Amino acid sequence: MSAVLGLVDIVTVARRDRPQDAPQLSTTIIEPADVRSEDRVDVVLFPPNLTGQRGANDSHRHAWTRAQHSAGAASWSACAGAFWLGHAGLLDGRPMTTHWALEDEFRATFPRARLETDQLIVDDNDIVTAGGVMAWVDLGLHLLHRWMGPEVVSQTCRQMLIAPGHRDQRSYRTFRPKLTHGDAAIRRSQVWMEAHISDVLTIDTLAKQASLTPRTFQRRFALATGLPPSDYVQVLRIEKARGLLERTALPISQIAWSVGYQDVAAFTRAFKSVCGTTAGNYRKRFSVL
Repeated sequence: MSAVLGLVDIVTVARRDRPQDAPQLSTTIIEPADVRSEDRVDVVLFPPNLTGQRGANDSHRHAWTRAQHSAGAASWSACAGAFWLGHAGLLDGRPMTTHWALEDEFRATFPRARLETDQLIVDDNDIVTAGGVMAWVDLGLHLLHRWMGPEVVSQTCRQMLIAPGHRDQRSYRTFRPKLTHGDAAIRRSQVWMEAHISDVLTIDTLAKQASLTPRTFQRRFALATGLPPSDYVQVLRIEKARGLLERTALPISQIAWSVGYQDVAAFTRAFKSVCGTTAGNYRKRFSVL
């Protein structure tokens, strides 16, 4: 409900400060029981929800959403709200996003959608999707920018103390290794890696820990974890570096060495490729000290 009421507040503030020639926006909160086939709207927006529901059985709302879309309404969602757009049949072949933690579930449910979970907002004209529960703030500003222009966005951000900069989800994505795959040798290697992240982790070394040949190790590791060993090592090291950036004041060079990078420049490149920002900027944004 914070998203529902917050979006109403954003539009209310924008409407108050809008230039005279800017379009007038109004909002209506439509409860499931209030959905009527004769309604006509310009935007249908499904908010996040924390209930775990995915809307698979909401056939009445799916039909209504399809009808609105066919009549020219834009279809928007935030976080798990994208499941309702998917069940309405609107996401096949379309670029879109949702929360990064829902990626596997969403891909399994809607394999024809072009999911881009690195992106916080994906605007595909008549379909606009956002990732994450709090991405409704970004979605609300995107709504204002489309219909009321950048001046209104700027004024609204100032009034509501919102930072208007563009974000993506890479800085927020957490790496949680798959450990329930059932391959005991690979799991043994994963556990060993956690405790020896600063070591030189070659394929030969990792294969030896798993008591496998290098070729067999690479094949079974990718099958079990979904990542080649080299990619797995990189994201695991960056995940540990993120924790140190958040919870310590260690110099970035020392953090790089402690997670296995002898070349700080290589760490800097790897960190930005995974997180979408530099280690220094990440610390400024997420430090809890």
